[in-house]
Amino acid sequence: MLRKEVNDLLTQTDPGTTMGEMFRQYWIPALLARELPEDDCPPVRVKLLGERLIAFRDSKGRYGLMDEFCAHRGVSLWFGRNEEGGLRCPYHGWKYDVNGQCIEVPSEPEESGFCEKIKLKAYPLIKVGDVLWTHMGDKENRPPEPEWEFATVPEDQTYTSKRWQECNWLQAMEGGIDSSHVSFLHSGGLKSDPLFKGAKGNQYNANDKKPVFEVTESDGGLFIGARRMAEEGHYYWRITPWVMPSFTMVPPRGDHPVHGHFWVPIDDYNCWAWSFDYHPTRPLTPEELQAMKDGYGVHNKYESEDSFRPLQNKDNDYLMDRAAQKSGESYSGIWGIAMQDASLQESMGPVVDRTRENLVSTDNGIIMARHRLRKAAIALRDKGVQPPGRTTEHQMVRSAAKVLPDDQPFKDAMAEDLTVRPGVKQTSV
Repeated sequence: MLRKEVNDLLTQTDPGTTMGEMFRQYWIPALLARELPEDDCPPVRVKLLGERLIAFRDSKGRYGLMDEFCAHRGVSLWFGRNEEGGLRCPYHGWKYDVNGQCIEVPSEPEESGFCEKIKLKAYPLIKVGDVLWTHMGDKENRPPEPEWEFATVPEDQTYTSKRWQECNWLQAMEGGIDSSHVSFLHSGGLKSDPLFKGAKGNQYNANDKKPVFEVTESDGGLFIGARRMAEEGHYYWRITPWVMPSFTMVPPRGDHPVHGHFWVPIDDYNCWAWSFDYHPTRPLTPEELQAMKDGYGVHNKYESEDSFRPLQNKDNDYLMDRAAQKSGESYSGIWGIAMQDASLQESMGPVVDRTRENLVSTDNGIIMARHRLRKAAIALRDKGVQPPGRTTEHQMVRSAAKVLPDDQPFKDAMAEDLTVRPGVKQTSV
């Protein structure tokens, strides 16, 4: 179990909190690029780390992310007019550029210099891959731009989605590094989901429901290894990389695309679950891409495209099908691997009370991740030490699945497999 004060430290990310300040040291996903599809398109509300923001794309294609509210009398700039190089408040015409600088106040003479004194809090917003990223910390400590493999392969090799998840970021992320549940919760999906089925590794998952976990530290986080029995004298290894604070990758299956996630706090009670699929060496097929858009794999169907809330949600009990659960068609009765995870994580409540949990050996990855997060957040707060996971080198990781002789440690035998190698296919079973 975890002490309450530690649970609070890890789960609270508003401005001024210990974990919130650590999150602000990273480039984090803010929007899908398709949410701002063209110059002078409508602005979009964004809430990250407890801050209400507005994003827009100006007449020259520049992206902006700034305080949602006009500095005059607090009107939401979501109602603003995106025109002629800035976002204009419709109430009294105050206008802001992509840096949050006020560039026009119609009621004041230009020579007064009043505009120069008005500036909204603003953050950089850059496009890498099909994602718009922001850094909400000090400019002086800004890390290099993100170079995750899914965001840097050719456009036809990758697909990204996001969903609103109604729980704290940490319990969602902890689900992403817990592969022991796959043999139970996702057992039906491994047989039927087009983005998972057919891989030989599924047989190992089904035949051994008691994986042994070995967790090793990496420079940027952890490698979480789940070991299952394979043929005589061999183990089937599935290695999940976790890079601080909230990047995870699902070990691959066959030649299917590689999946992964970012878990980004909206506030203490909600998070964005970002999901990506990519293939390192080939374009996604039309069938794979359609399956992702239809909610298979790590993606989901939406109740509303504007809200990114899943069609299956807590208000409709995730459309649970008890008949499918009873027949074994679906282990949990919930359709889709993404919503199987989300439904159970949300069922814990907005912020799970970790003082009541009872952890076991398969939770070692979660235990070590909590320890590294706490240690890094306190080192930043007390000593100004920048946390791991911010550099390009820390982002050059892959998940992998492999059958090894039972006397070979995965960290030594799979070192190359767990590293990005451009033009080389993922290691999979």
